[in-house]
Amino acid sequence: MRQMQAANRILKSVSGLYFYKLLGSGSGNGFSVVPDTSTYALLSVWEDQACAEAFFKHHPYSHQVFINTIQRWTVFLNATKVRGTWQKQQPFSVRQPMFSDRPLAVVTRATIHPKKLLSFWKNVPKVSDRLGQHQAGLLFSKGIGELPLIQQATFSLWKSRDAMVEYAYRSAKHREMIKKTRQLGWYREELFAEFSIIKVNGYWPDIPDLLPYLQDQLSGRSA
Repeated sequence: MRQMQAANRILKSVSGLYFYKLLGSGSGNGFSVVPDTSTYALLSVWEDQACAEAFFKHHPYSHQVFINTIQRWTVFLNATKVRGTWQKQQPFSVRQPMFSDRPLAVVTRATIHPKKLLSFWKNVPKVSDRLGQHQAGLLFSKGIGELPLIQQATFSLWKSRDAMVEYAYRSAKHREMIKKTRQLGWYREELFAEFSIIKVNGYWPDIPDLLPYLQDQLSGRSA
């Protein structure tokens, strides 16, 4: 937690970094009121991949974080589709077209109206449980966020865009959640972004087979 506070001063001066968020995480695979105090995330947007590579390989802060972690996992992404804003700005520039049959990442983020918190959190477990059961195309998911209960986000990896769309728009529980979101006005601000996966570094203990799978897929795409 001390590192999370100290990081702001350091990251503001990193060359090539023009948007970042230091994020805690929730337990389980989606939104959760129970925090996961073992896991933290850095979402960062860079001028180019070279700047990102230089930071993770050579910057003293990156080395410090590595020393103080048991596992570290980094996913390099290019935005393919973005809708909405994050604190009144759109941080992700679309850099390449999407492909329906290739692995992709999705980031969702929402600021919940304080007066709607009880209504929102009463409904979340239904969708979170459904996401956990939807294993056919889902590779990984984790709830992340800036402020507990109010500013929430998710990061997920899917085998293909077709698999993600199958869940997002054809799952009855998820369609119900989307409908209630519009009807009840839960969100003060929201963002949905899709990304192609460029590279994956590191290891995540819950999904030991993910890295080889992605490397195989990315090698096939490059070929």
